[in-house]
Amino acid sequence: MRVRVLYHDHCFDGAAAAAYFCRFLREQFHPQAEFVFTGLAHRASQLFTPDMFDGDENAIVDFKYSPHPRVTWWFDHHQSAFLCPEDEEHFERERSERKMFDPSFRSCTSFIATVARQKWGFQAPDLAELVSWAEIIDGAQYPDARAAVELASPAMQLMTVIEGVKGSGLVQQIIGWMQYLPLAGIMRQPDVEQVWHPLHQRHLQSVEIIRERTVSRDGVVFFDLVGLDLEGYNKFIPYYLFPAAVYTVSVSVSSFRTKVSVGSNPWAPVELAHNLATICERYGGGGHPRVGAISFEKGQIEEARRVAAEIVRELSQ
Repeated sequence: MRVRVLYHDHCFDGAAAAAYFCRFLREQFHPQAEFVFTGLAHRASQLFTPDMFDGDENAIVDFKYSPHPRVTWWFDHHQSAFLCPEDEEHFERERSERKMFDPSFRSCTSFIATVARQKWGFQAPDLAELVSWAEIIDGAQYPDARAAVELASPAMQLMTVIEGVKGSGLVQQIIGWMQYLPLAGIMRQPDVEQVWHPLHQRHLQSVEIIRERTVSRDGVVFFDLVGLDLEGYNKFIPYYLFPAAVYTVSVSVSSFRTKVSVGSNPWAPVELAHNLATICERYGGGGHPRVGAISFEKGQIEEARRVAAEIVRELSQ
């Protein structure tokens, strides 16, 4: 039995959701299964190709829906879970008990844990720490910006490694460790420690870079990171530096895309007036009501800047 698990790459909740799902499937259904992984990223071009679904079971966790007939499991909690209305109609018609969507959950990991317990009676008490931190990190449930940026806990350090490491190899090792090790134990793995130390230094430098590049006006902070390898920056740095800010808009470039990120301050001094996923959906992106993003082709820097400027104007009103 070969199980292909497609997950949201370079995302703590994506990795944690993959880990919890694998533990559940192994103990509840397929104890001898071989698990193989594919990390997915939001792109301007096609997200799925038919050759991705090469397992006897094929699962997608913490990522958009695919109507491909070989997909046997799907869990997602993003408002923007469907690439098009036809995909949503396909999901509604199929009504599979193994394909689940609920945007009320802060994290996909918690969603999988809840469904596995309610539908199949599966529980993994030793993974309570993993589920709790997925809720905190993906739901931005930190007590303050300092806790989110100063990275004192093993979970926050591991988040930094998952978001910042190049390639998917180490992330997939971490998915394996997450199924049985506490987060502090994962941080003590030599391969993780080796990556963590330079990423921590890079994180400290990114705080100063964002401080220098930010324009703050009318409750919105904007910064442009084009020309810098900083797509994986800590998303709470703007609120650490500018605690009165309500929204953040940024432009960055990675190896495969240009990205506009849109976020909101979890500790905002005023009530939020905008659904950021809905705004991003207008430009082909998506996300959650409080955080979203839009992917462009790598060379579309000026288009991304134009869209970012439009969003800044809208959020400033």
